[in-house]
Amino acid sequence: MTNESSSSRRKFLKSSAAALAAFSIVPRHVLGKGYLAPSDQLTKGIIGVGSMGRGHIPYAGTRVVAMCDVDRNHLKQAVELAGGNGIKTFGDYRELIQLPEVDIVHIATPPHWHGIMAADAARAGKDIWCEKPMTRTIGEGKRVKEAVKQHGRIFRLNTWFRFKDNFYGMNTTVEPIKKLVDSGLLGWPLKVTVSKHTGFDWKFYWVGKTNLEPQPVPAELDYDMWLGPAPYKPYNAHRSHGTFRGYWDYDGGGLGDMGQHYLDPIQYFLGKDDTSPVSVEIDAPEQHPEAVGTWRRIEYTYADGCKIILDGEGRDVDAPYIEGPKGKLYPNFRSDIPDLAKKLAAFPDPVPQVTDFVEACKDRKQFALNEENGFRSCTIVNMGLAALKLGRSLKFDPVKQLFVDDEAANRLIDQPMRAPWTI
Repeated sequence: MTNESSSSRRKFLKSSAAALAAFSIVPRHVLGKGYLAPSDQLTKGIIGVGSMGRGHIPYAGTRVVAMCDVDRNHLKQAVELAGGNGIKTFGDYRELIQLPEVDIVHIATPPHWHGIMAADAARAGKDIWCEKPMTRTIGEGKRVKEAVKQHGRIFRLNTWFRFKDNFYGMNTTVEPIKKLVDSGLLGWPLKVTVSKHTGFDWKFYWVGKTNLEPQPVPAELDYDMWLGPAPYKPYNAHRSHGTFRGYWDYDGGGLGDMGQHYLDPIQYFLGKDDTSPVSVEIDAPEQHPEAVGTWRRIEYTYADGCKIILDGEGRDVDAPYIEGPKGKLYPNFRSDIPDLAKKLAAFPDPVPQVTDFVEACKDRKQFALNEENGFRSCTIVNMGLAALKLGRSLKFDPVKQLFVDDEAANRLIDQPMRAPWTI
């Protein structure tokens, strides 16, 4: 190469680099509303693309590059919905989480898979977006916490009411409820009643059937992989896909489905993110060993006397949502405290939370609902399910995270898994 041609090449590279640098610093708004540079996006792999997984294909700041499902029909529908675009597909999640091009793993499977997949994804160096409930057992939640912490991952549990959207019958976000509780205007301790009269539906249609007959496994379904760590049971369509919530092996009925949606915000505004109730009392019909049934009432009590009442029958017709020794809060943010808005204005707002998951991943900041506080609100759910399954009230040690003097209840914390699956 001559000196002249070498000089020309250097000038070309220099001018090209300058042009590229100039382009890269063009403000996003100049490039048009909604423009997102590829460098700003995080890539996502979705495990479980039934209705929930398909519903979360679009998410601002992310791009789906891989999908996994044990049902080939689900996989085909999801890829078509996402527009194809070279999306990689798998029937085994272990292949997806090893992809170097995946930043975030979104777990949208039945809950009996959540713990194993979340822990494995953390060990594979992925950030995690997990559907609720966080885990099917308390023990699995502990393992997820450990894996996320050990491998420095960012975890999001996908229930959002502690930081956005109107909170069911309250007709407000949770922020003003948190501000009211923190103000002390209601007094202490507090009792919170969750029932249809305060705007909540326990979805008791999520009950299992006790007379399932074996059926042929559909050709498109890898049923053995669908079961995974759950005990082997002959295939029946009611066990899988849209109706799995009615079976202890996979979920916990209406409480398993809606519990974290309803209870996590309560944990937040009561300031209980670092603890758990010390007891759970149950009033329910005897449960079938395989099929989840309904319940009448579940009552949790904390060490300081705060209570959470889950009213399954709608018994407490006139109950306030929150009741304290100094005042009450009813649905639609009505209260018996005179001039409540004016009084609340004198108190500080709650501490801001990190509520953008993409930014949390980029900045390596813990998300608002994470593996720590998510574990605690899931523990409330799983305490109730343990009491329901056993048909008796239980005492709990929130420090040791074990039931007190109850061997059968503690066996539900760490349940055996079908080989070869472990967490």
